[in-house]
This record gives sequence, C-alpha cells and structure tokens, in this order.
Amino acid sequence: MRAGLKRNRRSSGRRSLGRAAGASALALIVLASCSTPAPTAPPTSGTAPPVETAEEPIPSSTSHAGTETSAPSLSAAPSTSTIGRPSETLTASTTTDSPAATTTTLQRTQPTVDPGPATGTTAAAGGVPARTAPESTSPPELFVLDVFAHDPDAFTQGLVFRDGRFYESTGLYGRSSVRIVDPTSGEVLASTPLDSRYFGEGLEVVGERVVQLTWREETAFVWDARTLDPLGTYSYDGEGWGLCAFADRFVMSDGSSRLTFRHLDTFEVIGSVQVLLAGEPVEDLNELECVGDLVYANVWFSDEIMVIAPDTGQVIVRIDATPLRQRLSATEGIDVLNGIAYDPRRDVFYLTGKLWPDVFEVRIGTSQ
Repeated sequence: MRAGLKRNRRSSGRRSLGRAAGASALALIVLASCSTPAPTAPPTSGTAPPVETAEEPIPSSTSHAGTETSAPSLSAAPSTSTIGRPSETLTASTTTDSPAATTTTLQRTQPTVDPGPATGTTAAAGGVPARTAPESTSPPELFVLDVFAHDPDAFTQGLVFRDGRFYESTGLYGRSSVRIVDPTSGEVLASTPLDSRYFGEGLEVVGERVVQLTWREETAFVWDARTLDPLGTYSYDGEGWGLCAFADRFVMSDGSSRLTFRHLDTFEVIGSVQVLLAGEPVEDLNELECVGDLVYANVWFSDEIMVIAPDTGQVIVRIDATPLRQRLSATEGIDVLNGIAYDPRRDVFYLTGKLWPDVFEVRIGTSQ
C-alpha cells in the first residue's frame, strides 16, 4: 500500500498511470488459473456511533445494474503477464507505543433498507454470509451501479463494509487514522488518529474488533468496532500492507508476492502461500478483501485487482479497473486504486483509491 510520502517511489516522481475509456459495463480480463501475544490493553468505554444503513443506490443505465445478484464464474485463460516491484529507499522508525485515543463521534440517522437475499452460506469474519462464485460459462463483467462521495484527502489503505458503514484506514505519516464513514454521503462518523510515528495500512473487522496494520512499524492496532477506542496491539515481523479475514484466519500481504495466514485471536503465523500468475510471482500485493473462498487483491502501482485462490496461490481472474478513472469527479492529485469492500447481503463491491474523490459501487455479473 505504499505511497506518496511513504516511499520515494510513491513521491511526485512516481509513474503516472494511464487512463482508459470508461463505460458502465467494464469487461474483466480473465487469465491463468489461476506469534504473537494477544492484545494487552483492556477495552475502554466510549459512546458508540449509531449503526448506519446505506441507502439504495441509483442504478446506472446498464441493463444488469438492477438484475444481476450472483457472483460470476471465475474461469481462467492463459497469460504471461507479470508485475514488477520497484525498489524501496525510504526507511521508517519502529515503535510499539499506543496510538492517540481521541475519538470524535457525529450522530446520523439513515433510513432502513431491505438488505436483499444472502448470496452464500459460508460465514464471514463479520458474522454475515459470504459470497461464493457460482458455476457459469459466461465471462464476468463489472457494472457500475452508483458513485458516492469520498474524502479526497483520505490516503486510503484499507476499506471494509460492515453493518451499513465503511471502516477505513488512512495512511501517510502524521495523517494516518482509523475511521467509520457513512457510505452514501462520505461523512466521517468517527475517527481516531494514529501517532505521527505510524503509517496506517490495511484493516479488517472481526466481530467487535477492528485490526489495523502499520507499514514498517511492525504493529497492528486493535480497536473497538463501535467506538474506535484502543483495545491493544499485536506485533509482527516485516511490513504490513493489506489485511482481510475468513472465518478461520487472517490473510495478510506485505508488498511481496506472498500472502501470510494468521490466527484470528493471537495473530500468529499459521501458513503462507506465494501468489502466481501463469507461473510467475505477482509482486506488490496490496489491500485485500476476502470474499467467499477467494481473495481479491489490489496490486500497488496499478489499477488491477487479482482474484486469488488462497490455498493454491493461483490467480484465477485479473480485473482491469483503469476505466474507473474516466468516471472520477476530479482527477488532480489522485493516486492508485486501493480499497476493496464487499457487501454480501446485496452482492456489491465498493472500489476507491488513494486520494480519490469517489467510491464506486459495482457488481460483478455475467452478460446475458
């Protein structure tokens, strides 16, 4: 999830990413088949922000926007594409101090919406049904359903949708935070800043805990999911980039081609796998989202999403999301795509990027 002030390669001299023509229906590029102590600080009390429920989106003119409710088949095709990783030059301090605990809460009431039918039976870490791709012979497509406001100053490192709200981790030294956001308005409902010595990275919500990684500080903060009060920390070796969770384990990226599996309670390493595309390692794996039995991974310095079978490490689908840039309400100062959240009740994804002014609500479906 490296970026701007974090590494020289994310400075103003970073490569510019090409913009492609956008459309409501975006074709997916289908490719080759694919320990640590528990938190030490006790919970602290605080006033919980109200549970937010997102309003129904306004579908686009795409014919599938309001009808496609099942996940696509993730079939594979041969490819020889590889993704390189630029060198890193900037260093960062290591510390295990607790973050600042100031929490600002803004109350807001939203109308109740029918969540619609569940689209899977596997229990996700947050306690809601997870999505598993059904059998299909048609290639999947990406349909933009709606576009919502996003804080253009948020250097998004992690994005999760739970109970009608976004949980978001932002990065950059001196600007990192964990926050709860209203999806439809972009309003920050609650926010806790990190000490300036920490660079916030990916996060996941597991039960009543929010676990947030840091880049080179080898510390994961544990927050109360209702109040964002600090509950403690985990320690780990190496860098932290992306984080997601299945019902039985965390999945963590560190900017390499490897995904590491960690215990849900202790954060101990319990396994790992190298991610391969057409037999070649896929470097710069960044923000993650666990969906059904698959991992969706942003690739740093690109607007691509890799869909990975975590038990084998094989990339089974590559999603080209560059056309989303054509739909941004503003493009000055934006960085790469980084932020994948999934709502299993409505079978929709939310995609955004670092310093992007918009969040896109999309559905992955099959053409008719």
